[in-house]
This record gives sequence, structure tokens and C-alpha cells, in this order.
Amino acid sequence: MISRTLLAALLAVAAGSALSTRAEADSFTFRIGSGHPKGPAPYVTTMSDFFVTEVTRRAQEKGHAVTFIESYGGGIAGVSETLEAVQQGLLDFGGYCVCFEPSNLFLHNFPYFEPFGPQSSSKAIEAVRMVYDQNPWLSSVFEDQFGQELLGLGAWDNYHLGTKMAWAEVADLKGVKIGGAGPNLPWLEYAGAIPVQSSLPEGYMAMKTGVYDGWLMTPAGYNGFKYYEPSPYYTLIGFGAMPVVVLTANKATLARLPEDLRAIVEEVGREWEAGNGAAMDESQAKGLAALKENGAIITELPEATRAQWAQSLAEFPRTNAKDADSRGMPGTKVMTDYIAAAKAVGHVWPVEYTLD
Repeated sequence: MISRTLLAALLAVAAGSALSTRAEADSFTFRIGSGHPKGPAPYVTTMSDFFVTEVTRRAQEKGHAVTFIESYGGGIAGVSETLEAVQQGLLDFGGYCVCFEPSNLFLHNFPYFEPFGPQSSSKAIEAVRMVYDQNPWLSSVFEDQFGQELLGLGAWDNYHLGTKMAWAEVADLKGVKIGGAGPNLPWLEYAGAIPVQSSLPEGYMAMKTGVYDGWLMTPAGYNGFKYYEPSPYYTLIGFGAMPVVVLTANKATLARLPEDLRAIVEEVGREWEAGNGAAMDESQAKGLAALKENGAIITELPEATRAQWAQSLAEFPRTNAKDADSRGMPGTKVMTDYIAAAKAVGHVWPVEYTLD
């Protein structure tokens, strides 16, 4: 069911705005957007600074004039509307976290279902790309069900926990309301915290006003959205980097492009993916440094406690794999492949997840 926001925007488009149409023989206008803003969300920054810039430059070299209309931070579609916006053609290109599509893209959240995975974004993206290559079903879902092509994978850097109050023992979190994207909220079960479904743009005011008292978030995001102001205590837990961001293109848009321009779009999309890992690793380092500079109180969870936390979630991967299987998805296969892929890139799991 289309939202009011998207319906209004579609009507505006129908009234006069062209959707990625060919204005002249060699002139193209595209809309690209995300529900997250440029700056606080590093993947959006790379969409703008790399993908848009490189497609425009390379297209010009081939004699095509390309113009991008950029709309980030929910200008055209919010975080839970971008998949639909690309499907409807309201956006030609969209970047979004699959965490906000728990029904439509349930299994694509598999990195969330296996926490304490690769700590480096570059290693995590490398492992998840292996899984996508081994399981073409993951990419086909975008094409067959949602009319779009997957151009590249992005990630959130390593997840940790920010809170309003200091805490020393996991038991201190019992009853504390913690916000998160959705698929990561079950990580809190061991701590006895109260999970609250939310999104980054609304987190600051929600913590400021006491809707909840903490947030599961990466250093870059926590710093970029200034969460350190209402919740200055940031504990390094290492739930892992999460390659759950995608950049997609509307299939009808791509079909209208000349072959050389379509090749450029697809080529730059994969290069965007290849550069995202290093960009996110750098972002994490800068995020931690900035948090410290901005007054956040940073501590690190003892390794023994971290291992106990991981062990408490040992059933979580199996439960989600079986859930996906029951929906006709290759859940056990995908999640088993991810365990192996993470090991292949050098990750040592704190607990050996078994899915059979």
C-alpha cells in the first residue's frame, strides 16, 4: 500500500516533473535519494560524492549530459519508503537500509541475525558479497518483486551501545529502554533491556524527551546525529559491522538508457560498493575520535562479558534461519554461507553458531 507521502510525490511527478526521461538525444535527468541525510549517514555521502559524481563524469566522456536531482534526508522518501519509491519510479536510484523492510526483505537482514560478526566494514562487505554471489536469489528479489536492480552493497560500521547513564554490569541495563532499527533489537534480550523500534532521524529528540534512554548505533551515526548530547555514555561492545545497505536502480529507468550509459551506472555501482568498506572503516575511526572530542564517555565491554552476551544469542541465528525457511526463502543456506564467508575473510566468531 503506497503511503501518503509517496502518493503526493507521485502525483506531483505526474503533473509535470519528468522521471529519468530522455530530454534530448544525449541528455538525461535522474532522481536519487535516501531517507537518511548526507553527512551523518556515510553511505549517503558516498552516494553523492562518488556515485553521482562518477556517473556524471564518465557519462560526459561518452557524450551524455547527465543531471542528478539529489534528495536525501527524506525529501522524497523516508527510510521505510525508499524501496517503494524506487519501485514506483519516483526515484531512479535509491539508497536504503534493508532493516526498514522487515517483511519485504526479511532474509536480506541476515548479518543482523548473526551478531558479533566481522568488526571491520570492509571485511563484512567482502563476506556479504560472497554470500550474494553464492545465492543469486538475494539479488533476484529486488528485480522480480520490486522492479529494481541491485547496484551495490553498503554498510553500517561496527555497532555499539550509547546510553544516558553509566553502567558497569549487563544487569544494569535491565528495564532500560533502548532504540534501534528493528532487526538488531533482539540483541538486547540478554541484557533485559526494553527494545524500542525507531529510526535515526527521530532518535535525538526521543532520547532528549525520555521516550527511550539509549541507542544501538555505530560511532559515525552516533556522532553525526549528535546522540552524545542526550546520551553521553558510549560502550564498545562490537556487535559487528552490518552490510545491510543497498543502492538500487529502477529497472525501467535502466532499460531506457543506451547500453554504454547503463554499463557506466552498473560499473560505478560496484565501485561504490568496493569503496564503501574502507570509507566506513575510516568513518568509524573518525567517529570514535569525534565522540571523544565532543565529550562522550567511552568505555569497552570486557571480553569475557562480550563472549557471554554472544553465547546468550546462540539460538538467534537458528531461529531466524528457520523462520526464513518457513517463508520459502533459503534462510539456512544463506546464513550458513555467511558464517563460512566471515571465517574466510579472517573473522573469528566468539561463539560457533550452528543452524541445523
